[in-house]
This record gives sequence, structure tokens and C-alpha cells, in this order.
Amino acid sequence: MSNVFVIDSDYTPLNPVHPGHARRLLRQGKAAVFRRYPFTLVLKRVVEQPEVQPLRLKLDPGSKTTGIALVNDANGEVVFAAELEHRGHKVKDSLDSRRASRRGRRQRKTRYRQPRFQNRRRKKGWLSPSLESRLANILTWVARLCRYAPITAISQELVKFDLQLMDNPDIAGVQYQQGTLQGYEVREYLLFKWERTCAYCGKQDVPLQVEHIHPRARRGTNRISNLTLACQACNTAKGTQEIEVFLQKKPDVLKRLLAQVKKPLKDASAVNSTRFALLERLKALGLPVECGSGGLTKWNRTTRGLPKTHWLDAACVGKSTPAVLLQKGVIPLHIKATGHGRRQMCVPDRYGFPKQHKERKKKFLGYQTGDLVKAITPKATFEGRIAIRHRPSFRLEKVDVHPKYMRCVQRCDGYEYTQKGVRHAPPHG
Repeated sequence: MSNVFVIDSDYTPLNPVHPGHARRLLRQGKAAVFRRYPFTLVLKRVVEQPEVQPLRLKLDPGSKTTGIALVNDANGEVVFAAELEHRGHKVKDSLDSRRASRRGRRQRKTRYRQPRFQNRRRKKGWLSPSLESRLANILTWVARLCRYAPITAISQELVKFDLQLMDNPDIAGVQYQQGTLQGYEVREYLLFKWERTCAYCGKQDVPLQVEHIHPRARRGTNRISNLTLACQACNTAKGTQEIEVFLQKKPDVLKRLLAQVKKPLKDASAVNSTRFALLERLKALGLPVECGSGGLTKWNRTTRGLPKTHWLDAACVGKSTPAVLLQKGVIPLHIKATGHGRRQMCVPDRYGFPKQHKERKKKFLGYQTGDLVKAITPKATFEGRIAIRHRPSFRLEKVDVHPKYMRCVQRCDGYEYTQKGVRHAPPHG
């Protein structure tokens, strides 16, 4: 698994240690568990003038999942890795539902009032709540890791694709344009847009070739809008035929392909809308920030022979990536954003009518829904997240447990964690 974070009694971050060393510190009584996820120890003393190795925090922001990696630039060791799953789509769905209920209620009860929804002004730099949710998740974990590890620099994948490089390969910077980096930018964009699938036959997990929709032999261009992906068999069969002639017996495939050419990249748009806002907020932390592109990330990963994962993509962000990455044995921590509950006191049904009223108290007997607890009952031992009820009977692992048997392991912080295949999920009900 990943290394264990260590802080001293003054909360100063020290060098992360091997899990075996962490067990030794706990067994000898020199440290205590400060936090379960990410696993952090606190020493029972103050370390005067600690000698720490600087670490670089690397981020691969995504619309649904963000890769996080802590890398030691001196020896190439991946100290910590995580994959952060966002809830932006849930935020949008919730706001859409509330807006529909609110407008339906106004239509029923206050039709005579003049509409005011166009009188609002948005401040400069405004982002939608779903995008702010993604930024807040990333910045929360950047701040946490800075508290637990000696981080001195940050690397961020600023752009998924270098569009200037694809449109104008001769744009200044000869050393940057030459070589295979330009091809990686174009290919990575096409793999993302066409979902790593042959546009003609739908095959996956096969070698794909860059294909011109309007053939070059018929004055087709190299613009990115004229490129797609095809397997070798389909590319050879199409040859220099027009797309309408090649797919005349497959009108459904032709219709889908032409629609896909014009289809906007929703996830890429979300990343594109937040990339510079994230960069400015990272710079506000006072640490040097390095930027890189998606094509450079893929080139770093493929030249080092690493598989495609979010956390390994994060470890390969930027030109500062070491020539050799020591990532053997690292088990990434899967982090899923779940939120801190709802502020709605009245829960409506799908038609917008009230069906349930919430209690005004969020905690009961010192616990709240989402707390990670360990319960030792006369019959069995349980560990997981609880759902409180306003009576001394909490839901834990599909059974009811009295709070007197419980011990809090970690307070609810709005995230769900998975490591070693064990998931502590927030309960329902």
C-alpha cells in the first residue's frame, strides 16, 4: 500500500514512512493514529529541525475523476496515490429537480407575479455549482495533503489537448513541436472523443489508426474535425472512398458518425471551464505550480511503460516527471465525494409536493450520519458508516446497533473511501 503520513505533536508534516515502520511506532507507543483516511500518525513528541525530503503534488483534473499522486522528484518514488471521484452531475441533477419544483409551485400559487429570474447578476469569474463542486473537492484534498506531507511544488495538467499545436504545427518553439509530441496530442484527443472505438465497426481493445473522414486523395484536410479512428481492416476497406459511399449500406452508422463529428465534448468542456480557475487558486497557496498538457502526460506514461490509470496519469504530469517512476506496490486510495447532507427541511416527491420533513438536529448522541464507527456488540463486531435515527438505534451494516457499543473511528467529512477492496460507504435510510 501507499506510505503512511506522519506529523509531530505540533502538527508539522514529516517524511512519510513505510507501513511496517508505522506499525512499529504504534506497537512501541511512540505514535498514535491521527486519521484513518488517508492513514496518518501523530508522534508523541516535537521533532526539532526535521530533515524532510520535498515532495511534488501532481494533479490530473477530470470531469468525473481526478488523479492525485505525491512524487519524490529526487528518486522517482510515488509516495501516495489517490483517485478522487466528483459529484458534479449529482449537484446538477439536484438543482434541476429543485428548480422544477420551485417553478411549478410558483406557477400554481403566484402566477400573477412578474418573473424575476432574469434580474440576477453574476460576479466576474462565476462558475456553476457543479463546477465549483469539482474545484472545491480538488482544493480540499490539496490543503489536506499539504498538512500531512512536506509538499514544496505542484504540477497540474492544465490543458487536455494543445489545440494550437494541432491546428498550427509550425507555431514557435521548435524543440516543442519536433518529435512525436504533436502526434500524441492529436491521437489523445481522438481517443477521448471517439471513446477508443472504431468509428465504422465499433471494435474496442484493438489497435486503432487515425483515419480521414473526407479522404486526402479527394482534397481532404488534416483538420481535427476531419479525423476519426478506425481499425486496420476498416481503414483498408474504406481506402479513398467518400464516407457516404463507404457506408451507404449502413445508414445508421453514417448518421451516428456524422453526429459524433459535431458532438461537443461535455466532460472536456467542464474541465476546460475550470482549468484556469483551478490554476489561479493553486497559485494562491504560495507554492510553485508547473503546468502540462494531456499529450505530454501520455507521452511520459507510454515511454515509461505504465498502464492507463488516473493516478498514474497524475504521476506523469509535467516535464518534471522523473525518468523512472517507482510505483510498484502502491495501492491508490479511492475517494468518492458524497457531500455533507442536505439543507432542505422539506423533501418533495417527484411532483413537487411535500412528502417528508427533516429533523432540525443533524447530530444525535454525539453521532451524525456518515461517521465511520466500530461497534463491538455481544454478538458480533461491525465497522462502517452509520445512519443515525433520532432514537438510540443506529443503522450499521444493515443491522440496528445501540450507540453504547460504538466507538467513532473518523468523523464524517463528506467523502467515502475504498482501499484494498473494502468500501466504507454511507448507508441509506
